[in-house]
Amino acid sequence: MRVNRRTFLRKAGGLAVVVGSGRTMSTRSLAADRAPHIVLRSSWQTINIGDIAHTPGALALLERYLPEARVTLWAANVGDNVRLLLERRFPQVAIHERRVSHDAPGDGLDRALEGTPLADVLASADLVLHGSGPHIVSPDALYAARALGRPYGVYGVTLGDLHDPLKETAGDARFFYCRDTASLEYLKGLRLPCPVQEFAPDATFAIDLRDDARADRYLTRHGLVDKQFLCVVPRLRWTPYPRLLAAAAKGDREAKAKLAANDRHAESDHAKLRAAIVAWVRETGHKVLLCPEMTYEVPLLRPLLYDKLPEAVKKAVVVKEAYWLTDEAASTYARAAAVLSCEMHSPIIAVANGTPAIHVRQPTDTRKGQMWRDVGLGEWLFEIDETDGAAIAARTVALVGNAEATRARLEAAMAIVRARQQDSMAVVKRSCGV
Repeated sequence: MRVNRRTFLRKAGGLAVVVGSGRTMSTRSLAADRAPHIVLRSSWQTINIGDIAHTPGALALLERYLPEARVTLWAANVGDNVRLLLERRFPQVAIHERRVSHDAPGDGLDRALEGTPLADVLASADLVLHGSGPHIVSPDALYAARALGRPYGVYGVTLGDLHDPLKETAGDARFFYCRDTASLEYLKGLRLPCPVQEFAPDATFAIDLRDDARADRYLTRHGLVDKQFLCVVPRLRWTPYPRLLAAAAKGDREAKAKLAANDRHAESDHAKLRAAIVAWVRETGHKVLLCPEMTYEVPLLRPLLYDKLPEAVKKAVVVKEAYWLTDEAASTYARAAAVLSCEMHSPIIAVANGTPAIHVRQPTDTRKGQMWRDVGLGEWLFEIDETDGAAIAARTVALVGNAEATRARLEAAMAIVRARQQDSMAVVKRSCGV
């Protein structure tokens, strides 16, 4: 079923008219004394501190560059205390949590939204903004904005392949920012009519959430001294989401192959991280904290990283035995000397807090690893199948061995990030009529 736009608009307040193929304008111009209303579609899941981090990063950017705007968060999931985390930092932001999953521009989208608070929220939006993610996580947000005639844009995503209905909708976006230039190259190859197709780093780079008190209690309890410990984050080749495990249990060949790849590579991948842990402890004399980016990694910290370390090294290694939220992780990374991670967002959070970070990329991960090169941190990026533990270890220890060069590289990277943030947010601002 196609979206019954006239009915939807009438029930939601009728605030837009079509003026061209997907191009829209408000029936009344944005008055100088009225705050623009931005609806941010974000907060994809809570089992990953990186997916949590996208949202406060985007909200911090909007707060900095569009302080006059009224922002509503359309969240997919803010459970597990994430809502409280966001409300403490952004009390002025209204949060609506609703899953509306539709793979095509129709398919009952009008029925899913009509009669909900989101109907009025979207109808009053001056801009619907799809936040950072591994792909266009919420096509429904773009479809709804287009059906309502509201301006919309995409900010900081990685792309795989866009299917045809989404290509058309993406083509009518006011802007489309990819968080890595590999995705941007793919996007430009589609030759969509979207007028702004550029690179903007993941919104996580703007994060300023902290829980220093909680982090300090943990660090003090375990003898982890400020700027004298290394954080190490593991990762399996394929994230074992419940849907993947369920599919494998039903005999799905692709799912079973992915789990087999995890088993096949887990030891060899993490042996390379263990080499860096051993070198760090022996050459710097400092401690190591093994910590998760995703919930599934907590029970893997010991078997993958800790258990096979030399006994003398184990004495200097602390295992984070429980999952944490992004604010505590950010405070911990801020106090670390360095971060070494097979995941992508722990390094981003670390660098955003002034701590150097090495990303060890696995070939099954998305194109997002290119982002490290894009912001000038290519020397801190390793392709795991193309390197060995000795090289990773040497580069990790060198981060603190040449502190001045490390600091200069960090500052240069963040200068690139901030320049792209400023330029891209200027486009966001223009797109909502300011």
